[in-house]
Amino acid sequence: MLRITDDIAIQDWELTEQFVRASGPGGQNVNKVATAVELRFEAERSPSLSGPVKTRLRRLAGRRWTKDGAIILQCDETRSQIRNREIVRERLADLVRKALVAPKRRIKTKPTKGSIQRRLTAKKQRGEVKSLRGKITDD
Repeated sequence: MLRITDDIAIQDWELTEQFVRASGPGGQNVNKVATAVELRFEAERSPSLSGPVKTRLRRLAGRRWTKDGAIILQCDETRSQIRNREIVRERLADLVRKALVAPKRRIKTKPTKGSIQRRLTAKKQRGEVKSLRGKITDD
């Protein structure tokens, strides 16, 4: 079980871990040991997440979200399989925590009369400066 918050926990049946060979430095260790972790979280079928949270999670996950509603995260940062497993589980927890926060609704505001007046006077002054840049004609 992966605890996200005090109220929300992801059950073990929702997570599938697969260990694969990692690329990069590591010498013979890379060729012999499957240290990279691929974590699959069945987000769409998860009973612990509400509808709006799943929608935000889908947007946050981006291309990591599959067609069948799962999130696939990978980690091959360290040479230790256990450490990679911890890192990828923490990434999933962070992603779900971000999705739990509902964005604030923007409240439309009207500009004050003073700010409108200041903007118009600034525009008028700027126009006067630009009008003085014209060619000088001899009368």
